Amino acid sequence: MGYQSSKKVIYAALLGNTLIAVSKFVASFFTGSAAMLSEAVHSVVDTGNQGLLLYGLKKSQKPADDQHPFGYGMELYFWTFVVAILIFGLGAGISFYEGFSRLHKPEPVTNPIVNYIVLLIAFAFEMGAWWIAVKEFATEKGTKGLLEAVRSSKNPTIFTVLFEDTAAMLGLLVAFLGILLGDIYHNPIFDGVASLLIGIILSLTAGLLAYECKGLLIGESAAGTIVNEIGRVISAQEGVLSVNELLTMHMGPQDVLLNLSIDFTDDLTSDEVEAIISELECEIKEKFPEVKRVFIEAQSRAGHNYDKGSSEIVT
Repeated sequence: MGYQSSKKVIYAALLGNTLIAVSKFVASFFTGSAAMLSEAVHSVVDTGNQGLLLYGLKKSQKPADDQHPFGYGMELYFWTFVVAILIFGLGAGISFYEGFSRLHKPEPVTNPIVNYIVLLIAFAFEMGAWWIAVKEFATEKGTKGLLEAVRSSKNPTIFTVLFEDTAAMLGLLVAFLGILLGDIYHNPIFDGVASLLIGIILSLTAGLLAYECKGLLIGESAAGTIVNEIGRVISAQEGVLSVNELLTMHMGPQDVLLNLSIDFTDDLTSDEVEAIISELECEIKEKFPEVKRVFIEAQSRAGHNYDKGSSEIVT
């Protein structure tokens, strides 16, 4: 998924959440609904989150320097993790607070028709932003299932916005039902329960995002298909006896670090080995543009296995 596609999804969500947040705050002020206030805070948090994702995208594009020789690609992973924390800390936290407060001290919701109108308008905006995120994510996931695509994705911006918008639509439905039931049965308890349910939805969303971002921050390998294909390219190269080790790690969504240990045939001169290494690096980068850096170590399989055994004994 390209940089521009990610920005398109984020800008759509940013515009929608800004308009929605204003309308929800106005509605909560006039009606006194806890669920509507929770939804308003939720939209503000989402708006701030989109700003953080845009900031993370911009920072991740900085070129490598002496302090960060592998670049700044992981900035995006860090700020996505911050987004997950904010969803839980602010969005869910305030929703739980408002819900428990309303259960402890129930207050009737006035002018519920205002809430209904605002919630329907907000749902239409959220549906538009959600649909854009769904289309972009569908392009990335291909034939994979939803969870499999999320687990294998190295670009957190798309699925973060998708999860946020999905949680937002669920929250709107819960708020609508809470206010509706409270209006029908003249019982403000439903409004407080709706706020608590919104808090639970946001907590689950934040937990899922944090879990996925943790793996990216720790360092995930490239897709298995890419790793296998790189292995085939190396094995097919004349002069290569075997691939001792092939390690990859995503430094960013489109930035893969590749480390190789290769056993070359004994009849090659040092100049010939250097030529093969240069040829392999060029071929790998041409076939796999996401591989930005390649480090190749010439080592016998016996020597490589001995080094691995030694390191295991030491540790």
